[in-house]
Amino acid sequence: MSLIISNILILGGIGLVAAVVLYMVSKKFAVKESPRIKAVEALLPGVNCGACGKAGCHDFAKACAEANTEDFKNLHCTVGGQSTMQKIADLLGYKTAEKDPTVAVLRCQGSCANAPAKFEYTGLKSCRLVSRIATSQSECPDGCNRMGDCVRACKFGALRLDDITGLPVVDENKCVSCGACVAICPKKLFEIRPKGKNGERVYVACRNRQKGAVARKNCLAACIGCTKCTQIHPDIKVQDNLSYIPMNVDASQYGEKLAQICPTGAIVYTGKKEQQS
Repeated sequence: MSLIISNILILGGIGLVAAVVLYMVSKKFAVKESPRIKAVEALLPGVNCGACGKAGCHDFAKACAEANTEDFKNLHCTVGGQSTMQKIADLLGYKTAEKDPTVAVLRCQGSCANAPAKFEYTGLKSCRLVSRIATSQSECPDGCNRMGDCVRACKFGALRLDDITGLPVVDENKCVSCGACVAICPKKLFEIRPKGKNGERVYVACRNRQKGAVARKNCLAACIGCTKCTQIHPDIKVQDNLSYIPMNVDASQYGEKLAQICPTGAIVYTGKKEQQS
């Protein structure tokens, strides 16, 4: 019994000495952060979404506090938006660059009606899992799996699955362009695009690269690479049977024309919306 007690005392003593040594070392070599980092972090939303390109809000605050004037202009908190960046700029004595508001858009119209299921999937409701074993229930290799991984990944409640179409719907009033949906979608169907003047946006809501007849067989709203849209604006290109409308194409000027000329309705034009105050 005395041997056991002595061993316990010896191990306890070693642990105590080690703890004291570690404490002293940590104090001696501790790196003191600038109080500006804490002040900047207090202005941030604190959701640690990583959309800013940093590991979290603390890392972003550190980057802001240590940035020079030019580097600061390249930093932006998507969740906090322009108002948060202005507060940080005022705190640090910098000028913030104006950023156009953005929103996530779904580049797919493979609804239950446009892209009916050709087989029944009875496994776990996971887009990523379905993508490992099949293309999609509609057999479109680039179509939405309609399982809601993106909805579960959104921290802001900006996504929901529509009961009729089966597709995720973005609530642009709640979307902060954090990019969680972009990162989690196995088909890369989400894209962050500018909200546009008065809410006007135009984009190709399709990622199907199959040839026209095959693409239409799998989805009625598929892009068939007809090149009609390229005649409207020189920057619009068709590659691998798929059209893409760059963000520099003015939706207010070309959006309606592009939507009307598309034979399958693959081009989405949101139309003019009243500017929110």
